[in-house]
Amino acid sequence: MTPRRALPWPAGWPAVFRALVLLAWLGLAALHPARAAEGPDAVLDEARRQVERIESRLGDDKITDAELAEARAQLLRTLEQADQVAAEQAPELASAQARLSELGSPPADGTEAADVAEQRKGLQKTVETLDARIKLARLLVVESGQLADQASAQRRERFRAQLFERTDSILSPSFWVDLRVSLPRDLQRLARFGAELQASAARTPAAAWAALGALVAAMFALRRWLSRHLVEIAAERAPSGRVRRSLYAVAQALLAMMVPGIAAYAAMRGLSWTLERDDPTRVLLANGVGAVCFSAYVAGLGSALLEAKRPSWRLLPLPDAVATGLRWQPTLVGLVIFLGWLLQRLGAVVQTTLATEVAINGLFALALGLVMAHTVRLAERQRRAAGADAEADAKVPPRPFWMTAALVTAWTVLVVSLLGVLVGYVALGAFMVRQVTWIAVLAMTAFIVNALIGDAFNAWLGGQGDAAGDGALPPPAARLRRQAAVLLSGALRLTVALVALVLILAPYGEGPSDLLRRTEQLSAGISVGELQLRPTAVLQAVVVFLVATVAMRALRRWLADSFLPTTSLDAGMRSSVSTLVGFLGTVVAIGLGLSAIGLALDKVAWIASALSVGIGFGLQAVVSNFVSGLILLAERPVKVGDWVALGGVEGDIRRINVRATEIQMGDRSTVIVPNSEFITKVVRNVTHQSPLGLVQIKLPMPLDTDTEKVRTILLEAFQQHPDVLDTPAPNVQLDGIDATGNVVFNATGFVGSPRQSYGVKSTLLFTVLQALPAAGVPMWKAPAMVLREPPAAPPAVAS
Repeated sequence: MTPRRALPWPAGWPAVFRALVLLAWLGLAALHPARAAEGPDAVLDEARRQVERIESRLGDDKITDAELAEARAQLLRTLEQADQVAAEQAPELASAQARLSELGSPPADGTEAADVAEQRKGLQKTVETLDARIKLARLLVVESGQLADQASAQRRERFRAQLFERTDSILSPSFWVDLRVSLPRDLQRLARFGAELQASAARTPAAAWAALGALVAAMFALRRWLSRHLVEIAAERAPSGRVRRSLYAVAQALLAMMVPGIAAYAAMRGLSWTLERDDPTRVLLANGVGAVCFSAYVAGLGSALLEAKRPSWRLLPLPDAVATGLRWQPTLVGLVIFLGWLLQRLGAVVQTTLATEVAINGLFALALGLVMAHTVRLAERQRRAAGADAEADAKVPPRPFWMTAALVTAWTVLVVSLLGVLVGYVALGAFMVRQVTWIAVLAMTAFIVNALIGDAFNAWLGGQGDAAGDGALPPPAARLRRQAAVLLSGALRLTVALVALVLILAPYGEGPSDLLRRTEQLSAGISVGELQLRPTAVLQAVVVFLVATVAMRALRRWLADSFLPTTSLDAGMRSSVSTLVGFLGTVVAIGLGLSAIGLALDKVAWIASALSVGIGFGLQAVVSNFVSGLILLAERPVKVGDWVALGGVEGDIRRINVRATEIQMGDRSTVIVPNSEFITKVVRNVTHQSPLGLVQIKLPMPLDTDTEKVRTILLEAFQQHPDVLDTPAPNVQLDGIDATGNVVFNATGFVGSPRQSYGVKSTLLFTVLQALPAAGVPMWKAPAMVLREPPAAPPAVAS
């Protein structure tokens, strides 16, 4: 193994880097304004005031969405503080109660020692104080949770109400007239906010700015060094294989987020050094750190997936021309996201007028939508150009159907959103554009995480195989390791998919059913008995059924292709298990679809009645074959791959379906046999439970043949053939004398499978027919011909 060498730092850089980090941490530790330790009563009093203030604020109809979000965040922090106080005070209360119980009940006559009475009185007061404090903390926990839920509900209701609200179009003159009137006033508010921020920055000590600057400089130095040596680190430190590329891509994305995030955090600390924790300016700056991290992550993630400079390290199967053409798009998208967020938050803090707020949201939606549309268009144009290039070294891989569907959907949503912004539906258009961007970011994140998971487990399996050596690991242990790898990777990928699905709905607290529920106002639907059929319910049922069907098919494919091959089950049992899973998946998908439409399982009695009538008249054969198919899959008298004979049909079972079984004949034709035939009729299963195959040769020889020599030749032929088993041993017997006067030898032997019998018998016959003449044993006796002269004619008798 090649020894790993240390990566070279530029001359003097290690000392500079350590000095910068040390200076930053010492400066921050010395200059950080210390907070006095607050007692539990002070914490609870402050929490009570926060809850009362927010409760009164939630009743105001003029509260903004940003204020609702901040109120919910503050309530959650209050809940956490109150819960922490209750958790800290509970052991003290238990200890005081235990000490009080040790004193017992006071004597009835009141004759108790003074010191004991005083101690009892003190303990009782302590217990009462702690108990009241814990009850107050728990009450605050409940109230904070309820108010947080109320704030979330108000945000959802406001989002539903404002989503389809139409304002003046940005193309209309009235919009620009209102903006011209309100914009100077909003700019004055923004200038006052800037002055306050500048004054807050001026109150920050110069040493603090120096320490923060040193920290940022150290991080930029580390970023510069890692950017130059990240490939070398991944090549030398990471395990061999594809996992190197995955780790390199993840490291690139995180590294791109780290330095801007630290710089934003340093700026936030410097600008808000003397501000209180709940100050709106400090909250804005703290949220800005998260916005910077997210925007930088988007840029870094896109650049890591494209990897325009190093095609061999690229995860996505993209042509070089496409990756090179898109190399600046992730940075542009991240920059637009941050600027749009900053303008929206500044507008909320300075409380801009409606015209300015609509202008900010509209311009942000237009900018982000145009950038996303340009990215998709540029990628498609570069892809077509790469495909049309006849001198390309490699062919452009064909685009799968799901990607085509995703691109068509993205184009449709972007066009509709941009048109909505232009005609006045700014909230709807901005929501659609942000959702497209958010889903794209989540899809890229899920892709890179799934790639890392798969490559990591493949490297784990390959690394253990190399360490153990070829053939050194027992087959059961290797199979168990593969099963564990497949199960763990599948579970982690499922977790990633579920987390991505939850995060898709997270930004606005809305799910697909919530958005579809608004369309119920267009039509009340129709009633069928107690069932209320609505268009949205039917659409939701169809979507649920399709999603459940796709999920079950994916599960069945994963079992058949990934998990079951790692088990000790044979091919027939694996096919049976995957088929059963397919049956169950269909039933589950139908049940979920009926539940989504409002037809629960307890309401389908009339369907069962109708089915029973149909079964009684014309579906008996279908149901019989279906039940027989389930019996075949459960009891497995026959399985896929068995050699069976049923009536005049003989061949190999290729597939067991719901209604019938496919049997492949010797001439490669396929016969479809109903499943009930295997249950009600006699079936000969030649390969049931893997029996041995019999090779039998009956050889007629002349009556005067040397029987011992023939017996020896036959036994040697059987024993020397590699496919003939030693146990049971081959045997040669005399079967009798046939009608032509030949003695019949009956030689038998066994092979591992009945499918080998015919080929082994043919090979043995060739061997025996060559060995007998070579040993001087005639295989037939020439017929004897006796030539006799005709008898002499008798002498003539004289007359």
